[in-house]
Formats: sequence, C-alpha cells, structure tokens
Amino acid sequence: MPRTTTLECSGCPPLRALTFDALGLIKVVEARDVQRGVPQVVERWGDPESAKCVTAVSMIDRSSHPLLAVARKNNRIDVLSPINGDVQATISDAHDLNIISEENNIVGLHLFAKQNLELASRDCTLLSCTTKGNASIRSVEFADSSTGSSCIDSPKTWNVCSGGNILCSKVDGNENFALFGGKGVEINIWDLKNFTKIWNSKSPPKDSLGIFTPTWFTSATFLMKDDHRKFVAGTNSHQVRLYDISAQRRPVLSFDFRETSIKALAEDIDGYSIYVGNGSGDMASFDIRTGKMLGCFSGKCSGSIRSIVRHPDLPVVASSGLDSYLRLWDIKTRQLLSAVFLKQPVMHVLFDSNFIVNGPCKEQTQPEIMVSEEVEVSPLKRKKTSRNKEHMIDGSERKKRSKQSKDRKNSEENDGHENIASRDKKSKSASKKKNKSPIPGL
Repeated sequence: MPRTTTLECSGCPPLRALTFDALGLIKVVEARDVQRGVPQVVERWGDPESAKCVTAVSMIDRSSHPLLAVARKNNRIDVLSPINGDVQATISDAHDLNIISEENNIVGLHLFAKQNLELASRDCTLLSCTTKGNASIRSVEFADSSTGSSCIDSPKTWNVCSGGNILCSKVDGNENFALFGGKGVEINIWDLKNFTKIWNSKSPPKDSLGIFTPTWFTSATFLMKDDHRKFVAGTNSHQVRLYDISAQRRPVLSFDFRETSIKALAEDIDGYSIYVGNGSGDMASFDIRTGKMLGCFSGKCSGSIRSIVRHPDLPVVASSGLDSYLRLWDIKTRQLLSAVFLKQPVMHVLFDSNFIVNGPCKEQTQPEIMVSEEVEVSPLKRKKTSRNKEHMIDGSERKKRSKQSKDRKNSEENDGHENIASRDKKSKSASKKKNKSPIPGL
C-alpha cells in the first residue's frame, strides 16, 4: 500500500498554479476563496498523448504579455499564453540539432524576459538544451493575424559536454550565465553573451575508505537572482552540495539527505534557505549556510518528487511528483495546506504571481464551482444531522421515561410512608381512648 498523508488540510490563500503531466496536459489549478479555499482544476489545455510528455518548462511571469514555453518528449517546443492557453508558436528541434533517438530529449528550457514590453509582445528568445549537451539560443517572432505563420531565426548552437548525459540546466536571475550538469558531466557554467565556458566543477576526493563517488547530478539551482557565483546541486547519491565559483572548484559544503537520490531543489527568496525533495517522497528545508535541517514537511508523499516551486509573494511552496498530486505547503509551519489529485504523474509546476481573485472572468466561473461543492458536501451533512436527531430523540425519550419511572417510585414510596404514618396515628389514638375509658369494678 502506498504511504499517504492523513493530515487535515486547512486550505490555502488565493493562488493560481500551472501543472504539466506525463501525458502532455496542462492543468490550471486555482484557489479563489479570499480567506482559505480549496484549490481545484478550472481549465485543461491539450490532448492526452504519451509522446507529448512535458520534459521542461519556463515562464515569463509578468502582469502584461506573459509567456509560457513547454518542451515535450517529441522534441517540440510550444510557446503559448499562460492566461488562456493559446499557442503562439511551435518549434521543432528534430532537424536543427540532429536528434535521432528519443534519448536526446530537451531537458533544459528558459525564456528570456525582455525589458521592452512592445518587443516582448511580438517576439521572444529562448534557450534549450538536450540530453546529449546540444544547447541553442534562438529568437521567435510570433505569427500575425494576417499571415498566420511565425518566423524563427537560425539558432546559435554549441555543445556543453563532450560525454555523458545532461540532466539539469538553470539560468541565473540576470540571464547572463547558465549552468549544466548531469550523469558523468560535472557542473559547468557558460557565459551566454560570448558562448564560452567560464567555470567547471571538480569531483570530491575519495572518502576515508577509498571509495570514489561517480559524478551524477540530478538538479541544480542558483541561490540568489543577482549572484551567479553561488549555487546548490543535488546528486544521485543523496547529497546536497553548495558551490562557490569564486572560492574553489570543489563544493564548499556538502551534506546527505535520507537514502535516495535528490530529485528536486528550489531556492527561497531569503537567499540562504533551500527546499529539497528526493525519490522516496521526502521533503525538507535546509539552511545552506550551516547545512542544518530546518524541518521536514508534515505528511508523506507516496511517489518521487519531481518539482518544487516557491511562490514569489505568498508563504507557500508547491511540490509535485509521480503520485499524481499537487501539494501546497505552508513555509513557516511546514504543514500541508491542500492536496489536489490530478490523475497523471505531474512532472512540473509553476506559479502565476499575477493572479487576482476579483477579476471579471474569475467571478463568472466561481458560482459553478461553489454549486458543485455544495452538491458533494450536502448529502453527508444531511445524513449526519438526521442520525444526530434520531440519537437526540432517543436520548430525550429515555430521559423522560427514566424521569417518569423515578417519579412513580417516589410517589409509591411516599404513599407507603403516608399509609404507615396514618396507621400509626390510628393505633395511637385507639390506645389513648382505651386508657381514658372507666375501668369496671372501680
């Protein structure tokens, strides 16, 4: 039997999350209650197909002209709107990067945010990287309403590794540097302006027993948006390593977490806290300055955690994985706020920080969800109230009957005492009369 949590969920603040599953579906999850609400799936984009499994995602989260890029298992990249799901452009890497087998999937994807919103509304620039280390940067101009076709410039390609498989890729907050790492590939950082490698990590030495741990990075993230020198990486040997490229090539701090491989990492906005998820469903937060665990998140996931995302404004962190659940946690108490079952394994999750509850489209769809909730909940309440009423009626009747029986007993006892007292009085009066009567012969 899978291990699942039995904790009561208190609900989460109003938020909007986008989930991407193994069948290529994009599901929009929203919590619309102002105080504490239960998140539900309000929209679903795409058709289920195993070849469209989502392997990497990236989103430009802004109030005007937001964009979402989705890389799929069939080596296709869709650029769409995260508001309504309309596809703006479609990119295929099958001919550009000589992708022959399915083992060379896109594992790294990043949309570059533009400062000029007018240009951002008409085109975008994205970075992609495959398992074999084929990286490329290209610009895409969206299709016009008149022509109906999008223009894609010739990509700038380079190779980030000579051997092994790339499993993790990340771009810093200033979008000037990118890191790559994987199985048999040490973490290396590239300058995206000059397309040159500026730093390469070095594997730790052998331990006291002479055992060497092979290189196998599974996830990585930068600690701060404005500093590309410090980053954290998770390994298949359940290790979390902190690197500082200005100090040395080997990790400056390393610690273990449980006994299974690290599958997901996420940084906090404070710059020193991280969230770690592994292959057995364990999730915890650490202070990366000391390597001490701040605490584990209450509850147990029944599958491997594949994605962890921190909300940029709310004290909420989301996790998803192979158990098909989207879980929302409170950062301060590390308690489970809500869990949504999405039917398919969830590979990635993203937050939309510009979600507003009082929008016009949200108010129209809100009554329908409230009606469905009342229909599902009302029968249970009715059954419970009817049973309670029956129990209350039975209890009141029993009390009445017991009171009546007690009253009868008390009345009978009182009657018996009155009869005895009357008999005593009669006998005493009769004896007095006999004493007062004259005695014959005197």
